[in-house]
Amino acid sequence: MSPTSETANGGRRLVIVESPAKAKTIKGYLGPGYIVEASVGHIRDLPSGAAEVPEKYTGETRRLGVDVEHDFQPVYVVNADKKSQVKKLKDLLRESDELFLATDEDREGEAIAWHLQEVLKPKIPVHRMVFHEITKDAIRAAVANPRELNQKLVDAQETRRILDRLYGYEVSPVLWKKVMSGLSAGRVQSVATRLVVERERERIAFRSAAYWDLTGTFGTGRTGDASDPSTVVARLNTVDGKRVAQGRDFDASGRLKSDVLHLDEQAARTLASALAEASFAVRSVESKPYRRSPYAPFRTTTLQQEASRKLGFGAKATMQVAQKLYENGFITYMRTDSTTLSDTAISAARAQVTQLYGADYLPEKPRTYAGKVKNAQEAHEAIRPSGDRFRTPAETGLTGDQFRLYELIWKRTVASQMKDATGNSVTVRLGGTASDGRDAEFSASGKTITFHGFLKAYVEGADDPNAELDDRERRLPQVAEGDPLSAEELTADGHATKPPARYTEASLVKELEEREIGRPSTYASILGTILDRGYVFKKGTALVPSFLSFAVVNLLERHFGRLVDYDFTAKMEDDLDRIARGEAQAVPWLRRFYFGEGDGDGAGSGAAAAAGNGDGDHLGGLKELVTDLGAIDAREISSFPVGDGIVLRVGRYGPYVERGEKGTEEYQHADIPSDLAPDELTVEFAEEQLAKPSGDFELGTDPETGREIVAKNGRYGPYVTEILPEGTPKTGKNAIKPRTASLFKSMTLDTVTLQDALKLMSLPRVVGADPEGVEITAQNGRYGPYLKRGTDSRSLQTEDQIFDITLDEALAIYAQPKQRGRAAAKPPLKELGEDPVSGKPVVVKDGRFGAYVTDGETNATLRASDSVEELTPERGYELLAEKRAKGPAKKTAKKAAKKAPAKKTATTGAAKKTATKKTAAKKTTTAKKTAAKTTTAKKAAAGARSGAGGDGGDGGE
Repeated sequence: MSPTSETANGGRRLVIVESPAKAKTIKGYLGPGYIVEASVGHIRDLPSGAAEVPEKYTGETRRLGVDVEHDFQPVYVVNADKKSQVKKLKDLLRESDELFLATDEDREGEAIAWHLQEVLKPKIPVHRMVFHEITKDAIRAAVANPRELNQKLVDAQETRRILDRLYGYEVSPVLWKKVMSGLSAGRVQSVATRLVVERERERIAFRSAAYWDLTGTFGTGRTGDASDPSTVVARLNTVDGKRVAQGRDFDASGRLKSDVLHLDEQAARTLASALAEASFAVRSVESKPYRRSPYAPFRTTTLQQEASRKLGFGAKATMQVAQKLYENGFITYMRTDSTTLSDTAISAARAQVTQLYGADYLPEKPRTYAGKVKNAQEAHEAIRPSGDRFRTPAETGLTGDQFRLYELIWKRTVASQMKDATGNSVTVRLGGTASDGRDAEFSASGKTITFHGFLKAYVEGADDPNAELDDRERRLPQVAEGDPLSAEELTADGHATKPPARYTEASLVKELEEREIGRPSTYASILGTILDRGYVFKKGTALVPSFLSFAVVNLLERHFGRLVDYDFTAKMEDDLDRIARGEAQAVPWLRRFYFGEGDGDGAGSGAAAAAGNGDGDHLGGLKELVTDLGAIDAREISSFPVGDGIVLRVGRYGPYVERGEKGTEEYQHADIPSDLAPDELTVEFAEEQLAKPSGDFELGTDPETGREIVAKNGRYGPYVTEILPEGTPKTGKNAIKPRTASLFKSMTLDTVTLQDALKLMSLPRVVGADPEGVEITAQNGRYGPYLKRGTDSRSLQTEDQIFDITLDEALAIYAQPKQRGRAAAKPPLKELGEDPVSGKPVVVKDGRFGAYVTDGETNATLRASDSVEELTPERGYELLAEKRAKGPAKKTAKKAAKKAPAKKTATTGAAKKTATKKTAAKKTTTAKKTAAKTTTAKKAAAGARSGAGGDGGDGGE
């Protein structure tokens, strides 16, 4: 059936896609007879809090959004912000003759299509329309060849969603009780966090080892050129036949792992001196053919890794840019595990190889790539330029990040259909005898490329900045065995072993994929979650775990060991894939996971212990695990020894170190910067923090009240306060609050005096009254010093003016017209480049609430883990994207408290008045109760959203 107005027989077809951008592009390809509308992502999901659950559900079902007692039936609700869109879709459906569900062809897309069908309840023919690229031919072919909804994919996705809900909503509250409120646990996010924490533990335990060797520059005695250098740089390999120690020969504790010669500085310099006058000769030349095959076309994870290396994009930014390219018809679907190219794509790539590089670079047969990803969805292609003829980057008209990412994908795809790079790799060994009789042998390696092949088009990057790229040549002199060489320079080089490198977004994605944890399409959201939760922060591109994440992982490892076990998580992924293939049933599997080995009635006692830390079947009882929390010592979980009696603790307001027993004279306490990398917390650093003034400073007694005045360091900075007498009521109607005032910026805890404190606590200061008798006061506020006259406030220039300003000076300030709006705009703190979504320049500015990024339309405040100096462009784009996704702040509290007016009844006279009074009283009482319930429900919902959301999207594929 061809999608034209003629073959539509005057009928009307409704096509539902996921995004408005995609809808706009597809509409242009279908023409008359088709209405293309977006669902705008998911229209229905599990409730985000108890407040969203229908009243008929109670107990555990209301809390979890899943009825665990009745085959784990989910409670799906239409998202509040999608109700208007659902109404619009229903209205369009009533006027349509056929419905095409054209969501993405993956598990999540299949589930969205199923939810649309369930909510819209169409009474017209329904078709599942799938495509991998948004081109005219692909869209028309998809309409002409629809399929049925794949219920197996839906079941697998819904099982994954329910699993993540149970995991997140059952384990997260344990973190709230034992570590800190607002935290979250998730099937994949917790394991990803554990990987980052374990790497930091390795760095903390690491002990560096020093070793030395020699580097020599040896001359051939000939005049060299580009193809035959006159010198060779070689490194000492053996002394008297014994190999010289290199970094790989030491373990993490700094000890040698093998029987090698360990040179220290003195030994290396002595050997260099002994070799100064030695004669050297070539001992062997080994040449091998070099061949390098093209890299496979991109799949989701390799695109994220390469975009990180080459373009500096984070995983989330990469997927946002790729989404735009896909929706606008430039590339094929960007969530794929496959490295397969269609015949159309292979033909297009081979045509461009011939056109751009010549027939010499084209292999006789098309190249095919076997998928290395387990359970890869081969229905998808690899990520490639769309269409049956690839547009070169210059032909696309793209700019900024979209151009850069398209160019990367285009180059990789074209290169995948080119010939191998070939050449030779050479190893030269040379040696001489030192004046003390020792034999020293040096070696050098080289590589020459005789035919660049695919390297002409594309060279893959490397995570290690010191790694040599594939197209890098190292030419050695053309020498033969026995040729004499002269030592032009011999240097002793000192080295130190380095701790294992921290993960970057690219290397963590690679690690998760290699361990088969989670689905590649969700890694971007997982990384976003652990960054937003404060479990991980960035230093440059490195992912650094916070001290908070150490406490979280500590608890999960000790009491939920199986849930963060790497093999356990991978096995769960296998099980979910078996459900997708129809080889396993969802309900029995969920029952075993949640209730243990029994029949779902709480039986299977002991299985939970196995699921926690024991052996046996990888499906144990989650419910029993989270029920008995008595064995979890919250203080112990969040405590980590530093050394010399110093302990790091993760507290409610951040990390701190302490020494001694609280309440004793020996007790010391000091806060630790939240952005300090854990491997940088040494005993010396902790001692420095403890030595700083941090306790209460007794300043003296207020002569008027007789109360003691002290200076303290608080959560929001240093301040002074008075000590109230014992027995002073602190709560209730007669409660008395102590006078308190923040220190001026020019004051410090160890320099503030009693007189300073009394002056600060006397604020606000009455400056005088204006001619109308209105009092003017000077005071210090959140945004600095200011004057206040009624409701009219004016800023002061300095804090000292609070005490010095006269009435005349204050009146002069008020005589000036009040400055409307903000002061003259400050220059940006940093420029980041063009935003991939809005295309507008993004800068970092300093605002009243701190530094923020903006593209002129959207503002996003920097997180505590972000610094202006180290903020990368992709991190700026991520913050803006997250702010856009949240949308404008919703003001629903007042609405929630209102009740619909009661229906009028036929009441007359006095009875009517009485009824009205009673109704009014009832409405007032009810409104108050409703408001209280709403507030409580909202707090619960907010807690659930902030802390129990599982993997925040993990499970979409």
